[in-house]
Amino acid sequence: MIRTEALDRLPVRTAVPALRRALDDRGVAVLCAPPGTGKTTLVPLVLAGLTGEGPVRRVVVAEPRRIAARAAARRMAWLLGEQPGGRIGFTVRGERVVGRGTVVEVVTTGVLLQRLQRDQELAGVDAVIIDECHERHLDADTVAAFLLDVREAIRPDLRLVAASATTDAEGWARLLGDAPVVEAEGVSYPVEVLWAPPVRPVKPPHGMRVDPALLTHVAATVRRALGEREGDVLCFLPGVGEIGRVAGQLAGVDAEVLQVHGRAPAAVQDAVLAGSSGGRRVVLATSVAESSLTVPGVRVVVDSGLAREPRTDHARGLSALTTVRASRAAGRQRAGRAGREAPGAVYRCWDQAEDGRLARFPSPEIKVADLAAFALQAACWGDPDASSLALLDPPPAGAMGAAREVLEAIGAVDGGGRVTERGARMSRLGLHPRLARALLDGAREAGARRAAEVVALLSEEPPREYGDDLAAALRTARRGQDGYAARWKQEVRRLSGQVEGAGSGGARSDDAVVGLVAALAFPERVARARGDGAFLMASGTGAELRDSSRLRSAPWLAVAVADRPSHAASARVRLAAVIDESTALLASGHLRVRGEEVRWVDGEVVARAVDRLGAVELAARPLKQPDPELVRGALVEGLRREGLGLLRWTRDSEQSRLRLAFLHRVLGPPWPDVSDGALLAETGAWLEPELSRARRRADLGRIDAGQALRRLLPWATGEAVRLDELAPERIEVPSGSRIRVEYGGEQPVLAVKLQELFGMGETPRVAGVPVLVHLLSPAGRPAAVTADLASFWREGYKAVRAELRGRYPKHPWPEDPTTVPATRFTSARLKRS
Repeated sequence: MIRTEALDRLPVRTAVPALRRALDDRGVAVLCAPPGTGKTTLVPLVLAGLTGEGPVRRVVVAEPRRIAARAAARRMAWLLGEQPGGRIGFTVRGERVVGRGTVVEVVTTGVLLQRLQRDQELAGVDAVIIDECHERHLDADTVAAFLLDVREAIRPDLRLVAASATTDAEGWARLLGDAPVVEAEGVSYPVEVLWAPPVRPVKPPHGMRVDPALLTHVAATVRRALGEREGDVLCFLPGVGEIGRVAGQLAGVDAEVLQVHGRAPAAVQDAVLAGSSGGRRVVLATSVAESSLTVPGVRVVVDSGLAREPRTDHARGLSALTTVRASRAAGRQRAGRAGREAPGAVYRCWDQAEDGRLARFPSPEIKVADLAAFALQAACWGDPDASSLALLDPPPAGAMGAAREVLEAIGAVDGGGRVTERGARMSRLGLHPRLARALLDGAREAGARRAAEVVALLSEEPPREYGDDLAAALRTARRGQDGYAARWKQEVRRLSGQVEGAGSGGARSDDAVVGLVAALAFPERVARARGDGAFLMASGTGAELRDSSRLRSAPWLAVAVADRPSHAASARVRLAAVIDESTALLASGHLRVRGEEVRWVDGEVVARAVDRLGAVELAARPLKQPDPELVRGALVEGLRREGLGLLRWTRDSEQSRLRLAFLHRVLGPPWPDVSDGALLAETGAWLEPELSRARRRADLGRIDAGQALRRLLPWATGEAVRLDELAPERIEVPSGSRIRVEYGGEQPVLAVKLQELFGMGETPRVAGVPVLVHLLSPAGRPAAVTADLASFWREGYKAVRAELRGRYPKHPWPEDPTTVPATRFTSARLKRS
């Protein structure tokens, strides 16, 4: 029996007429409705005609998470007085509860992606609702893009609704072709905000790590909330590990402590969503409870302020979730959970001053995640570079390039990015392409069942208490009775069924199979021991095991899970398997390179024949006759690292370089740029043929840099012959002396004894630039500096004369220096001459 009273209480009902008109007129709409208004449950029932209004239509609802898909289906079935599997069904990975009469099917976005790849027409489906689209999960963005393609090309009648829990719907409206935006008002009660930062500073999160002091503070804040407020408490934490640690610290509280996350057993999820049976509850949840689920009875929210987002280090081949500060939008969503049924309160475990510095919205997953799976989906869709897909944010070029490299390496796409038959099969497995490769190739090498067991471990990381040894984790899962083991066994059955008929696996032990499959999944993460628990991965990244790990003595590892904190030089291994060299070569053979390697090492050219697996050196021997071009490259690398001082620079050659630098700065081309960067970029223009003849560091030291620089002079234009005219080495002064010009500063410098310039009225110029005259005493000490001799004779000379004539009485100090001949001699010598 339909629960009409419950349906009528859902606030979104008032927006249904506008939504229907929008779909009748345009076929697309954006529905904005706060959590708890019924957008996930009432709207599908109405559009399907199951509430007694309109014809019956088949509706598919796409949810971002399995827990939300199950919960939405159960809630809709309850509203109709049924059980899931009748007119309401759901399909998530590994579980399908539908019947022949199912009209509304709730699926995860991942399941819908698979369905679209098999049946682009979505035969029999009248409408699709993409729920929680504001969360910007990559699968949801991809589903929307594919559905818009379907509407445009083959199903213009397919109705499409993007449902959002926020009012930030403009982007989605534009994406759907200026779709109408229908807003529903939520019933929300006031929520008091209490700022509850830790008394002492806590360390910011990095990688997966959260400061234990913050978790202790969160647990204390939950206890405080229980003492100060009525009703159930909903506490937001970033992940399963943090939920478990806080739950442990809440032992003894006068409330039932429940844990809600994607890995929680279905019975626990159902109990949380069903509401309290009398006593108070503390619900510890990940961000899954922000908008996808409504938890009854909550009057208080405790917000840790943290969330988990995917991050990919493409250069090192590391992908993982990382802990970040939750956005302001997430904070609003979380706080709103306290005001769904009555006035409530939110305890925010950070300082109010920090709030304004938080990001406005979560990062779109397409901007930060590993895009290998997305790139394979796009290739299967016929758009390998995703350039024609209607996406709110285009995929970053670097991330797509890295994804293409991965797909080519595992044979999923060809050189042009087009999907191969193997790639199409991988896409149908419902796995990341890396794990799909491991399943297919691992099944051939070790048998379907055992390959599936390892892949199932890799697809959902085991709990930390299983340890960091992947083979030991497999044995724990096989005999385990916990929720993880149950889900693992279900996934093993699913995967085994998709590769039946593969090889038997021969005589390989379980440990060998675990290592092989892990290495097949992450070939650039095979790692060779360096000693003392340190390893080098084929990607070139160092990796370290914790001190207590039993894997520290392994000669090789296949690293399945690792993260690298921003401040650390090496990645931390969280899950790995022992392998041998033959397994590393089997899994990562495409990374093997044999050849001559000539490098600048510790100040000298080192030439070797090297066999490498990526960055891991397998074997090496000295080369007696290395390729001259490789030697030249190593010498150039030496010049870059240690500088041009490796060449022979005399005083004259250094002065020649300074003269050329001056002319380039003052006159520009054709006078050459002789800075370090320019000279290193053009070694062929000035260091040949000497550089190509060189074989070692000592040979560089025999190259006359000054002579080499002359090759850069503008001989072709004829300007080269003017070098001494434009930037002379020396200037002849009135005394007859030829004084060296120093070109190292902003202006050329002429350091000359004052008496040698008597009679010179104007400052000498070089390439039109007045030199900076350093006037010296008869003893060669600085007396004055001027770039304007005429002004000095008029204004500065008298003071210098008064100061120095008594100190140097044997030298001439005329009252008017412009009218007497210059000299480099004493007064007595002048009289004798």
